[in-house]
Amino acid sequence: MTEPVPTPPAPAPDPEADAAFLAAAHPWDLLPGERLEALARQMGRRRLAEGASLYAVGETLDFVAVLRTGRAERLDAHGATVAELAPGATLSRRGALRQEPTRTALRATTPCVVLTLEGAEFRALCREVPAFGRFFSAGPARATARTDLASLAVSALMTASPETCPPETPSREAAARMHARGISSLCVEREGRLLGLLTLRDLTGRLLAEGRDPETPVGEIMTAAPIALPPSALGSDVLALMMERGVGHVPVVEGGRLVGIITQTDLTRAQALGAGELVRGVAEAPDADAMARVTARLPELLAQLVAAGARPEAVTRQITDVADAATRRLLALAEARFGPPPAPYLWLACGSQGRQEQTGISDQDNCLMLSDAVTDADMPYFERLARFVSDGLATCGYVYCPGDMMATNPRWRQPVHVWRDYFAGWIARPSPEAQMLASVMFDLRPIGGDATLFEGLHRETLEAASKNSIFTAHMVANSLKHAPPLGLLRGFATIRSGEHRHQIDLKLNGVVPVVDLARVYALTGRIEDAGTRARLTAAQAAGIVSGAGGRDLIDAWDLIAATRLGHQARQIARGAAPDNYMAPSELSEFERSHLREAFVVVRTMQSALGHGKGALS
Repeated sequence: MTEPVPTPPAPAPDPEADAAFLAAAHPWDLLPGERLEALARQMGRRRLAEGASLYAVGETLDFVAVLRTGRAERLDAHGATVAELAPGATLSRRGALRQEPTRTALRATTPCVVLTLEGAEFRALCREVPAFGRFFSAGPARATARTDLASLAVSALMTASPETCPPETPSREAAARMHARGISSLCVEREGRLLGLLTLRDLTGRLLAEGRDPETPVGEIMTAAPIALPPSALGSDVLALMMERGVGHVPVVEGGRLVGIITQTDLTRAQALGAGELVRGVAEAPDADAMARVTARLPELLAQLVAAGARPEAVTRQITDVADAATRRLLALAEARFGPPPAPYLWLACGSQGRQEQTGISDQDNCLMLSDAVTDADMPYFERLARFVSDGLATCGYVYCPGDMMATNPRWRQPVHVWRDYFAGWIARPSPEAQMLASVMFDLRPIGGDATLFEGLHRETLEAASKNSIFTAHMVANSLKHAPPLGLLRGFATIRSGEHRHQIDLKLNGVVPVVDLARVYALTGRIEDAGTRARLTAAQAAGIVSGAGGRDLIDAWDLIAATRLGHQARQIARGAAPDNYMAPSELSEFERSHLREAFVVVRTMQSALGHGKGALS
């Protein structure tokens, strides 16, 4: 029998040193200096020997603690380490704020000293200093969606990286550039510093009307030192400036450097831009090239929705709506070209489109289910249809699936009875390939064609899969392959080398672990929803996950998804192509802390699932 670890006596208090320590530990550094000094005198002190625990899983605590010296680790209910902690880490805040049982334990890995504060005092402090309280809130503050132009940030409205020219550029050359690019202004700058603005009105009023030489340098006819706004200004500021000064172009300057421009055209486009407009645009497009001109605005839509405070699922749903509309339009165009289909068919999306979770970058994941009445003679028609639609989607920016999970692959263009055999085989013989394919296909969603071909198949498959314990165990193991990027000592495990060194992959290590958990819950509970959040909500309602566990995981999903979309929106605002690789330094300390907590929740739920407890613990 293991002897209990003795707890050494509490160290002698040193309020002055403790106050200095707290002043360097976020978010305690948000407190005024005099408040910190009083707090340091008020806090208790405990020493933990190596291996000793401060609290266990399932305890209801009414204190908050700060790790003063030493190292510690958070353990899940099965003893697995989910986070390693360094001095400055705040402990047991969940119990102190929400007074719920702890879902992790805390154990010292070296001799430690912790500072403690009673729960009532901690809650009073959160009320007294709102910024401090917000840091410890149960989840990130939820933005209220703002759809009016006046409340949008200039950074969401502006055209990034505007066309520029130096002041010595001949007016004739500047006019030719404006005409060729279909724009009404050029920003005159040198080494990134805005010197002036050249508009069509300047060319007509100060060059043509005055009979000047077309070779006159633009520096002589431009509007010098134009009024500019910072990216943090609001649409209302732009509107007021345009109305008051009678201007149609407002440069955007940050730190003395030109970063964008807003024109009346930008404002008109922002007012009109929405998923509905883009859906209508692709639905009316005569060909794939016309559709591509519409889908090219998807990054702009994403950035505007994020800036407006839309919830992550609202953003991804609207982005996916456009892909769905493009697919249906291409199907219609294919039938117009090749004639009526010789047998009923159904085009289905899987992957992120199937889950309605597309973001600023998406590849194709789709398949065709054909009526069992289809004949061999009919198959060339569907091969042509699949190629036409897939090529059209590629033209619209939806790149071909690297794994060839597309209807152009004969394997994924089959009669319904073959699809039934596929699913039955994957369930009966859960090889690594079968796990991967089943994971993708469990996200199927009908897009266009005869939806009756899919009716019942999904339900039958879920029922058969949930009854096969070996298949379920393989799916659970597959869902644990991607771990959240938790590093040592309150940091993140970033990519160590290559193009994305010192970044985290918000898709593979952020979104995918939750998607995989939700898919297993859907399998366990025979939940037919395809969306991750909908699956988590249904799993919580059905008792597949506990109330507290479900709430935490849904909050974690919301935060991870919002962080990913916010990262992509920032890239779009800079004029860059969106991706999933983010440097943690992009975020504030507040944001990093909450993101890390979200990853801890995901890892804890993965551990519970891996130990055969689902998420009920």
